[in-house]
Amino acid sequence: METLSLGKLPPNLLEKILLKIPILDEKVIIGPGTGMDCSVIEFGDEYLVLKSDPISLTVENIGWYAVEINVNDIVTTGASPKWMLTTLLLPEHTTTPEKVENITNQLIKATNKYGITIIGGHTEITHGIDRAILSATMIGTVQKDKLITPRGIKSGDIIFLTKEIAIETISILANDFSERTSTILTKDELIIAQSYLHNPGISIFPEANILKEGFGVSGMHDPTEGGIASAIWEMSIASNKKMNIHLRKIPVSELTMKICSHYSIDPLKSISSGALLFTASPDFREKIISVLSNNFINVSEIGTVSSEGIGITIVDENKPFLLERPERDEITKIY
Repeated sequence: METLSLGKLPPNLLEKILLKIPILDEKVIIGPGTGMDCSVIEFGDEYLVLKSDPISLTVENIGWYAVEINVNDIVTTGASPKWMLTTLLLPEHTTTPEKVENITNQLIKATNKYGITIIGGHTEITHGIDRAILSATMIGTVQKDKLITPRGIKSGDIIFLTKEIAIETISILANDFSERTSTILTKDELIIAQSYLHNPGISIFPEANILKEGFGVSGMHDPTEGGIASAIWEMSIASNKKMNIHLRKIPVSELTMKICSHYSIDPLKSISSGALLFTASPDFREKIISVLSNNFINVSEIGTVSSEGIGITIVDENKPFLLERPERDEITKIY
């Protein structure tokens, strides 16, 4: 009998399942779908924007991760995060009261940063797991005329990426696998890699919050599992637009390449929270570059949106070729 690999469901299976889910309430504006970071529900004069995501690949700073990762998805729609529910599952025999309090304190500190109220959830000691798993649901609001989704992406739009790829990958490998990673790095390099959690950082809130209004942005996406390769594919599917990508323009640091090479990980296909993938009208190119630069946020033009349809073409090699859609995140190899 075939069994599934670690990580998200294979794309074809996931899409088959999503197509089975009926939308029974006319207030649902956006339900389950590939490339849609959030669900959207009619809420009076505004929309409610909702996202649910677990933290399962790392155990360090799990409370802080849960807030940042879910905030990332909310802000890609132009919404402001407001409320949060958490489900914390803890392993038996190894969970102490201090560990529970530590995770709770992380959640409180991280939500206070954004003015988010924790409104409920569930915590339990669970049989059959060997580490804490924290799932969270984030809820935000957005004015109806300010909602941003990949459905707004247009042919001719520029594809931008902030910071660099594989930020979260490097943070996980340097912190959760520090002993193994330290064997190929200098002491200073390891310190830099461990600090990737905050510098460049896994939050895209600053740039998404800047770009959500007045910069011609037509779509935003948070490249998590499957990395930038998966994220570009998801945007193509959600927008029904083909995309041309310049591989050499995708920013990746030498430190990232060194660590990923050691683990035989392709950084294009590995978890990349912290980089914001977005599309915008070419009329706003200079304005976007200027405002992000003034806020000390690196941004790169990595491609363009072409015609109707689905598919990603790599255009800056000797011969153009189609970008393969990842079946799973590269970092799952380590587990």
